[in-house]
Amino acid sequence: MAQPGELPRRSFEQRVTDDLDLLLRVLPPHVCDPLDHMPDRFELLEVVMDLGREPEARLPGREHLLSSHVVTEEDLDYVIQRIGSFGDDNRAGIERTLHRISAIRNREGRVVGLTCRVGRAVYGTIAILRDLIESGSSVLMMGKPGVGKTTLLREAARVLADDLRKRVIIVDTSNEIGGDGDIPHPAIGRSRRMQVPTPTMQHAVMIEAVENHMPEVIVIDEIGTELEASASRTIAERGVQLIATAHGNTLENLMQNPTLADLIGGIQTVTLGDEEARRRGTQKSVLERKGPPTFDVVVEIQSWSRVAVHEDVTAVVDAILRDQAPAATVRYRDDEGNVQVERPLPPRGPRRSASALAAAEDNGVTTPTSFGWERRGVVEPTTGREPNGSRTTRVYPYGVNRSRIEQTVRSLRLPLQVTMDLSEADVVLTLKSYYRRKPQALRDAEGNGTPIYVLRSNGGGQIEEGLSRIVQMDAGPTSPTTSALQETEDAISRVLDDARPFELSPQSAYVRRLQHQLAEQYNLGSRSLGREPQRHVQIFPREG
Repeated sequence: MAQPGELPRRSFEQRVTDDLDLLLRVLPPHVCDPLDHMPDRFELLEVVMDLGREPEARLPGREHLLSSHVVTEEDLDYVIQRIGSFGDDNRAGIERTLHRISAIRNREGRVVGLTCRVGRAVYGTIAILRDLIESGSSVLMMGKPGVGKTTLLREAARVLADDLRKRVIIVDTSNEIGGDGDIPHPAIGRSRRMQVPTPTMQHAVMIEAVENHMPEVIVIDEIGTELEASASRTIAERGVQLIATAHGNTLENLMQNPTLADLIGGIQTVTLGDEEARRRGTQKSVLERKGPPTFDVVVEIQSWSRVAVHEDVTAVVDAILRDQAPAATVRYRDDEGNVQVERPLPPRGPRRSASALAAAEDNGVTTPTSFGWERRGVVEPTTGREPNGSRTTRVYPYGVNRSRIEQTVRSLRLPLQVTMDLSEADVVLTLKSYYRRKPQALRDAEGNGTPIYVLRSNGGGQIEEGLSRIVQMDAGPTSPTTSALQETEDAISRVLDDARPFELSPQSAYVRRLQHQLAEQYNLGSRSLGREPQRHVQIFPREG
């Protein structure tokens, strides 16, 4: 057996219990009977019953009509009479099960639709995070709906209560963790469960749990309000371990959410002095972390078998605010069920800060989210050379508009070349939506150590900045681009000291763009003068 803080080598012995028969019993016969005969009903996610429409079963990636008879008011009443009472959140359940029935109401408050979601207890899923849970660290889990956050919470509570014999209290707002009824589902083990009368009272029950029941661990599903975030901080300051989920998919989502930012320390605007701003190479107004984070670890759940872990939230938040690009530790289960860990190498190159991102978005500029992965133990691919000797990087587009890439390369004269052969690529450029799903081509690229750069969309501005970032990352210490930027930094120092304009050497459109951006970082003005090939940038102090 693995010791606390140690990842087990063979850890994934999954056991699923779903009490599906208990859910089928509350459904009308013309809905239940087809489900009884479905060979793949073990994959059932939910049953949808809307007034005046045929009932349907939803399974992963597909839907199945259950009856040619439309749903009537009698069918809806049949279900309502056999389940628990609906709360303020329009959710009900079936006693001692994890199933959830959610209601859709009309303007008069009458139920006109039901979503009957199958609840499953999956034993063994917490193995991928077990060392973090057992370490005593407060862990915050994030991810899109249906990715398994509540299942992990339930398993974490059971392991802490049964295996480590800790005093665990679950604050169960919608009865999703412990199931409906007064007696909780066996899947939570020896954990104790406090039900919440109404969702608006979740923060009060959280504080009550600490004050009245002396827990060592509190488990909370869906922290979503400022009051709940404040209650979480109060609990953490009392030395109680927190295991919770929150709205959002990534840590950066949390940083940009003013309601929940306190969970990772809070973000505040600080005005620097002239000397400090010059030393940092930033504008005078910057974003900094307000205080210590409530949670020590943030886990981004990408799928049931793959997570990205930020093991030091303090360091990660500070790095993002200082224009760095921290990469998370990736954990996943291989085909044999063993937990594998990929720790990131040190990040390459700068990253725009959260304040710069916010300013860009306010000005209507869309910026890419970039993940710069180092090559790992791979022989550097042979690359082409421009006539002037500069390096040409081969870019493999996956889901990104190829014609826009080629147009941007031509207009900015970037040392890039589009290739449709992944084995020849030095860099892969893809969209965030593709990267999250991890298709085979992207998995192959990561396996080969090929860097992957991720854009939010196919927009021209996104592609232009993404390509510029690739060139900037790949530029060597003696490249013409690096020399031009060094000249720019020297000129900026002169302008700051003398308050007089300074003209730079002629450069390509791409390099001029970088020079303008660098001047903007120091709150200096810049403009392009002259005609090609002698067009160049002038840097000057702003008035006032």
